[in-house]
Amino acid sequence: MNTKPTDVVKELLENTAPDKVEAAASRPVAEDLTYVSLNFENPELKRILPWTGTSKGQYTLSDTFKNVARFWTIEDFSLASLFGDGEDVAAFGEFVYRSNTTGKAFRSPFAIHAKVRDGKIVFFLFMEDTFASARSFSTGGTWTIETELQAEPYEV
Repeated sequence: MNTKPTDVVKELLENTAPDKVEAAASRPVAEDLTYVSLNFENPELKRILPWTGTSKGQYTLSDTFKNVARFWTIEDFSLASLFGDGEDVAAFGEFVYRSNTTGKAFRSPFAIHAKVRDGKIVFFLFMEDTFASARSFSTGGTWTIETELQAEPYEV
């Protein structure tokens, strides 16, 4: 029986709870999966969100979902759209997470690009609002931001 690539990704996304994700990831995820989380490599962001960057291996996805549940309480995770073209799958949705340390909640859209070959996810790119997720851990301080040449800097 041939499983459609969209069904493979949907099965994983429906089983991201910490008590389900490791078993779920072992079924549809290739041993040599390439996982890109939020960026290719950013040492500063990795200090805040340790799973960011590019990694390889079957359990990188399940490890990430378990870490997310360790850092935040997952208040909502909903899939809005999922479609595919050959081995490529795109998924879009939103989530609401609450920091377990600060109590700050944030809502973020997410976008996924996955590649599925022979019923296994071989590539998985996950994007979210990293500014909001990182800020959910902030306990003080400001950034001075200067985005335009002729504009005054401002603080966030």
